[in-house]
Amino acid sequence: MDRISNSPVEVGDWVKGKTKNGELIYGYIEAVNSLQGTVKIKVMDCDNEQIIGKTVETLKHWVKKLPMSTFDGEEPIKALIDLALLTKDESWFMELSTKLKSIRQVAKESEMQNASHPSFQNRLGTYGTRD
Repeated sequence: MDRISNSPVEVGDWVKGKTKNGELIYGYIEAVNSLQGTVKIKVMDCDNEQIIGKTVETLKHWVKKLPMSTFDGEEPIKALIDLALLTKDESWFMELSTKLKSIRQVAKESEMQNASHPSFQNRLGTYGTRD
């Protein structure tokens, strides 16, 4: 099998990679065995549906650490809430629910502010306000 990455991974990192059977996996690191050069990954998505939700062990250099992302929109937060429910992580669920509520409140306030200061747009963008 080909080498995917040699970047260091730690417990909790989100990764994608492959198993010894060549299955493509996406999940997070549960354990790292530096002596054997392996990692245990909690599989969240895979082309073999039978291992989704299970922990698999694979070689460390067969996985690639995924970049950190910010999830500021409503849809990504909803997806993470689903993941928190799937993993039964109550504190994360509460944190995400609070963030979703905050996002919705900001959107509502922004919508109300725009309604109180109506503007019209031409083809080039906002041109002026209606008073």
